[in-house]
Amino acid sequence: MRNKFVLFALAGTLLLTGSAAFAQSGPSTQSAPASSGPGVSDQDIHLLRLDLRSKKKQLIAANLSLTDAESTKFWPIYDQYTDELVQINNEKYKVIKEYASNWGTMTDAQALDLTRRSLDVDAKVTALRNKYVPIINKVLPGTKTATFFQLERRIGMMIDLQLASQLPLVQDQN
Repeated sequence: MRNKFVLFALAGTLLLTGSAAFAQSGPSTQSAPASSGPGVSDQDIHLLRLDLRSKKKQLIAANLSLTDAESTKFWPIYDQYTDELVQINNEKYKVIKEYASNWGTMTDAQALDLTRRSLDVDAKVTALRNKYVPIINKVLPGTKTATFFQLERRIGMMIDLQLASQLPLVQDQN
């Protein structure tokens, strides 16, 4: 079971991101992480992450009303933002994979290390968003900049919720 945490979490996220309505009520360019164990190959994870990025971009495009002039300026910045987010998410998925591979035998030290690394990832995502607010606001008015970050956060929170719901609590490993 532990070897499939990542695949189930990502597959579930794909199901959640299937429509534009999700973004209104309510995923980034990432490269393939290291092996996830038996049954979940690096290629499987890589393909799931590519699909998440595609669906995320579609959701943002469907829900962020841009003029042609705004689109021309915004999407290259979005792609740059996504490329930077990929690097952070690579760390996130590495932590998840280590969690899955160590679950059942995780020591206190390993649990604390994974917790710290996970919180560091969260801080890096926040710092990246803060970095891009003024960059995006140079090409979009404030309301559209705010809307983009609302969509970005909603999608990110839904992905995080799906991932968290698929990972058992550390104390349950015994």
